[in-house]
Amino acid sequence: MAIALILVLVAVGSVVFHFLSPWWWTPIASNWRYIDETILITFWITGVVFVAIILFMAYCVYRFRHRPDRQAAYEPENKRLEWWLTIATAVGVVAMLAPGLFVWSQFVTVPAEATEVEIVGQQWRWSYRLPGPDGRLGTSDVRNISPDNPLGLNPNDPDGQDDVVVDGEDLHLPVDRPVKVLLRAVDVLHDFYVPEFRAKMDMIPGSVTYFWFTPTRTGTFEVLCAELCGVGHSAMRGRVVIQTQAEYQAWLSGQRSFAQLEPAR
Repeated sequence: MAIALILVLVAVGSVVFHFLSPWWWTPIASNWRYIDETILITFWITGVVFVAIILFMAYCVYRFRHRPDRQAAYEPENKRLEWWLTIATAVGVVAMLAPGLFVWSQFVTVPAEATEVEIVGQQWRWSYRLPGPDGRLGTSDVRNISPDNPLGLNPNDPDGQDDVVVDGEDLHLPVDRPVKVLLRAVDVLHDFYVPEFRAKMDMIPGSVTYFWFTPTRTGTFEVLCAELCGVGHSAMRGRVVIQTQAEYQAWLSGQRSFAQLEPAR
């Protein structure tokens, strides 16, 4: 009896803790509300199943508790129950997978009008590159990386001469404009993560990964590294500033291009 009561308290306590918990997502600031909705669908499905299993266990513990005058009956199979469990499990799996596949299809399909922005992770700092007036990013190579060229840009590529380089400072982006984020790491695994944007992706040395999002509100948002990248991992912080188009253009006009940085190299 005591065990059954404990199981019921575990189920009830879990539900109560969820509704009274002070921890929740930060307010969203991007177009990826679908990610929140997918997580909620998965949470409710798994939560209902968790509570149902715990309560069923409590029922079984109480209903089939030991009594001196009772003997267990051996029934090795129940075809009807097995079919119901198989169908219910299949429906639950489909209900959890289908929304995720729908969101993933959108996640990997970048809008044609998205602006490319490169983010480079390095222990323990963030650097950024934005296209110049030509709208194209130049090439880069790790062999070009130096203290004066931390992003490894190709000095002989004309497409890269007007690229805007922001090294170790805040990244500014305009609101309501889709952005394709190109991700590079020059040493170990990193992960560019802004909780309010929801979307994120690993940065893998030797590869260029990507994700995209559309900022939906202005503000300053903290950047975290979501990979354990070394002893200074907790200090790998940054900021993304989402501005109106006019404010963004004013900031962009005050930045220096790669060609303007060359004399200092």
